[in-house]
Amino acid sequence: MKSVLASEWLKLRSVRSTYYALGAAALMVVLGIGWTLYVRDLAGVRGTLSAAAPEQGILPLLQISLAVLGVLAITSEYATGLIRTSLVTAPKRGALLLAKAAVVGLATLVTANAVLLVTFAMSRLIANGRHLGFNEVSFAESWTTVLASGLSVTALALVGLGLGAAIRSTAGAIASLVALLFIVPGVVTYLPSPWNARMASVLLPNLAPQIGGQRVSSQLGDGFLPPWAALALLVAYPTIALAVGYSALKWRDA
Repeated sequence: MKSVLASEWLKLRSVRSTYYALGAAALMVVLGIGWTLYVRDLAGVRGTLSAAAPEQGILPLLQISLAVLGVLAITSEYATGLIRTSLVTAPKRGALLLAKAAVVGLATLVTANAVLLVTFAMSRLIANGRHLGFNEVSFAESWTTVLASGLSVTALALVGLGLGAAIRSTAGAIASLVALLFIVPGVVTYLPSPWNARMASVLLPNLAPQIGGQRVSSQLGDGFLPPWAALALLVAYPTIALAVGYSALKWRDA
């Protein structure tokens, strides 16, 4: 298993797409700083306002940028045929997928938390005592949501890895992720109450705030899971996706 992990780590850091994805994730810090500068200047005119926290505003873009990394970790091997060689030298396909999941999970977890924490710190520093709403909540009160947001990025990257193994198409897997992250939550809001709130509360993009003890949305009524249930669901999403991907990898020819 150690050699498989080393091989997957080498493959991940040897392709340009990895650095493109990590670079896109790093750009989220710039977006967060830009948003903070904008609302700070706006507060200079209006006095006080209640703005969204920049680390939460950049979260969907951070999620999709690193989810693409999870997709490419497997679909790029199908495109080049490298996975056929990998399966010959490592016939236990479960070990291969597990090693990929470990490497992708570690890379995305470290990157996501670094981006979110740097954005959090820089935005509060730039706010410089202005009443912007988000900077009136201390890190002690919001650290669970920030770290849960980092976990949600990792979960989505692993979902992308599982979908990539199952679909074997970069475009198809990314389209599925976009639907999960952006389209399905929008569709759910049109369901009759209280089903819209209940369905919204179990969607992957809405789990991180609930782990931190927040409601999904004030417009969706009582759609709220306790933190332990939201965390369990966050783990379930990548677990199911990877199980589906493993099934496809095991029973179909590479």
